Amino acid sequence: MSDHYYSEKPTSKRNPSQFQTTLSSITLNFHSDEGVFSKKQVDFGTKTLVEHFKQPEGKGNLLDLGCGYGVIGITLAKRYPDHHVVMVDVNERAVELTKKNCEQNDVQNAEVLQSDGVAEVKDRQFNAVITNPPFRAGKKVVHQMVEDSFDVLNDQGELWVVVQKKQGAPSLKGKMESVFGNAEVVVRNKGYYVLRAIKFDSDIPV
Repeated sequence: MSDHYYSEKPTSKRNPSQFQTTLSSITLNFHSDEGVFSKKQVDFGTKTLVEHFKQPEGKGNLLDLGCGYGVIGITLAKRYPDHHVVMVDVNERAVELTKKNCEQNDVQNAEVLQSDGVAEVKDRQFNAVITNPPFRAGKKVVHQMVEDSFDVLNDQGELWVVVQKKQGAPSLKGKMESVFGNAEVVVRNKGYYVLRAIKFDSDIPV
């Protein structure tokens, strides 16, 4: 089967659904469908990432990289109304759902773009990139997301990632360390690791 939640154009038959959930003490309503990640409920990894994320100091936009139907970006947009949140995904159905969910949850400080990785935002800079990567797409894709995140972050901008130990948490942490020069485990919870790396321009070789 070639149709995955990271496919650009999902071919699975539509089966729209809705559900309500509470994240970071914020009650949200989401439209979902076939062909997107964790279609029936917010997965534990995403929930763990959202609830432990802390906005870095300084000003700057936030990027939800691989946004699915918008759980991370919408939650952070509601939590940080003074910040602009950009949500991107290669999956056109996910993008459609995210736009619908922004309206559903009255999110005014966000934009949603269909983008293969950071392709549509590569000329922009962000204060933080937050992602639950598509591990089923393979290690190469996930590691490229780490490299691309570094490129679009401000000085002292932060990359936040959630990964299961069995999905290769040590390997991903090592990749973040090689790209950023640092990486830390923010929290471990039921086999999930929330990882953070900080970009320091002063450490970049000239």
